[in-house]
Amino acid sequence: MKYHLNDDLRHLIAQSLREQEDSYTIQQLFDQFPTKTELLSATEQQLVTIKGIGAGKARQITAMLKLATVLSAPTQNLTAIRSPQDVFDLLSSEYKHATKENFICLFLNTKNRLIFKEVVSIGNLNSAIVHPREVFQAAIKRCSASLICAHNHPSGDPEPSFEDVKMTKRLVDAGKIIGIEVLDHVIIGDHQFYSLKEHGHI
Repeated sequence: MKYHLNDDLRHLIAQSLREQEDSYTIQQLFDQFPTKTELLSATEQQLVTIKGIGAGKARQITAMLKLATVLSAPTQNLTAIRSPQDVFDLLSSEYKHATKENFICLFLNTKNRLIFKEVVSIGNLNSAIVHPREVFQAAIKRCSASLICAHNHPSGDPEPSFEDVKMTKRLVDAGKIIGIEVLDHVIIGDHQFYSLKEHGHI
């Protein structure tokens, strides 16, 4: 038995191609590739054999299906964040040599698995100004259960400043009010990190 593609996917493809859901092109597409598996494995060369689908639309369909596959990936495949070392391993290669401070938030689900990584603020050589509103607006948008903050020190020294500690306490307090826990704030240096949680600031 073949399981037909659901109506949502049909609607999405039709809208993307600017076609009616019952148009000849959409009908032929679903007749030729009636299951999700068959459609995902279709090549651009196969897609362009359908009347009304040229090379551009074929690329559009394959790109959209790849994106849908990524977004619907099962939770167990998401990165688990269990320690400050995990945060450092995830971010260090990208940010340890950055010339400006980047304030990054890791948004997590109820099992501490990464939902989304977002740069909330980019500052200058010495600071990245962050307001709790920006952090938690992004956290709510991502449906986060909790979050971990991180930022790099271009100097290479991960020791927190007075402002780093003060800002972290503000974020923790705001999280308690909103109901989204700030689990840690990890500062990324050159080949080393500083966890404000491990050092008793959270």
